[in-house]
Amino acid sequence: MSAATGAAAKTATRSANAAAPAAATKTGTTNATAINTGTKTGTAVAARPSPASTANASTASTAADPDTSAGANLVRLAHAIRDWARADPQRYFLIYGTPVPGYHAPEDTTAISAQVMTVLLDACAVLPPTATPATPFDTHLVTHREWADHPAPAATLHRALSFWTRLHGVLSLELAGHFTGMKFDPDLLITDELNALLDQ
Repeated sequence: MSAATGAAAKTATRSANAAAPAAATKTGTTNATAINTGTKTGTAVAARPSPASTANASTASTAADPDTSAGANLVRLAHAIRDWARADPQRYFLIYGTPVPGYHAPEDTTAISAQVMTVLLDACAVLPPTATPATPFDTHLVTHREWADHPAPAATLHRALSFWTRLHGVLSLELAGHFTGMKFDPDLLITDELNALLDQ
């Protein structure tokens, strides 16, 4: 091998090694669907439940119990999502974390979030009507409900969104470690937030 050929080979090797981390990062991002569904992406990934399947299983088990109230259904759903997120925080942040600038998730990935919202809307739809007077946001939702794809009235959409934002607000802060130094019990915080929603 000539000196020039050897130098070229070394340069090519260095370039390939430098590109590897970027390729791995890209694979970890663009293969979000595979991570969520437990399929293979170069290496075997153990099959794990998605948040949608976890939520569906939770509501199905609650529906099978005739003594379970509609409010208990929503509480069980919240804890099922929280248990899944705490057991698999990387996948949670992949779906609900800060978006990567310029990156658009595949439809299969965004569908997971939509499926969870549908399960949530179904759970809220069977709750007793809220005693809270209609708000400007309720009125706004009457004509801004395309995201829901659900026949529930605007007040139910509002309740579901309140549940969604409170749950994910607490979960995101908890998983990111922001509660660690505060030394309070996040379980009690979640319980109070849920009770406040059910009392509306």
